[in-house]
Amino acid sequence: MREWSEAVQWLLGRLAAAGVRGVPRWHGVDVQGREVLDFLPGVVGTYPVPEQARRDSALTSAARLLRSLHDATAPLPDKTAHPWQTPPVEPVEVICHGDFAPYNCVFQGGETTGVFDFDGAHPGPRCWDLAYAVYRFAPVSTVEAPDVPDVPGQARRVRLFLDAYGRTRDERRDVVDAFGPRLLALVAFMRAAAARGDPNFARHIEEGHADLYLRDVEHFEAHRATWDRVVVG
Repeated sequence: MREWSEAVQWLLGRLAAAGVRGVPRWHGVDVQGREVLDFLPGVVGTYPVPEQARRDSALTSAARLLRSLHDATAPLPDKTAHPWQTPPVEPVEVICHGDFAPYNCVFQGGETTGVFDFDGAHPGPRCWDLAYAVYRFAPVSTVEAPDVPDVPGQARRVRLFLDAYGRTRDERRDVVDAFGPRLLALVAFMRAAAARGDPNFARHIEEGHADLYLRDVEHFEAHRATWDRVVVG
């Protein structure tokens, strides 16, 4: 239980009431003070990302799942009335998952069937959540790994994700424009949390996560013409 647990419980309750599938339901707190949630069956997309989580079908179904989360929270009138871990990002449109990535999703038969770990949820614009989602799912990165395609391949998968979500041309541009600010905000958040004594974020920084995000921002900016041509169109 954390200071923001009440906000996450509220969110999961609203998603359940809206009939959103693929999201764990909250069942209370046990005698040891631990939250009890549904188990989501499937393969988790931890690194190295399993083959079925790298398929285009996993990408497009992930986009549709994220769209369902956003659509369910868009009409909620009290999105900013809860103590979220991360402050709201303007303009507030939906409740962002905040960490929508393969490692927080489950996959079955090459489809994304569920998402968990809502600790990073917070109010914000759709493009803010989408920028991080495509960063992780394409992925858009300088890392050399089997799941990381070349730049044209990265751009193709970003466009595929955004098309499956249902973004218009102008809305795709909003996501492209949000990419750098979204990762820079993450680096700032990590550094602030580490400075406050959070051991997890201190370890992440020590392991080079923040440096990777900064390199990936440079990578994204270096290939901006490709994103504009393929992603925005």
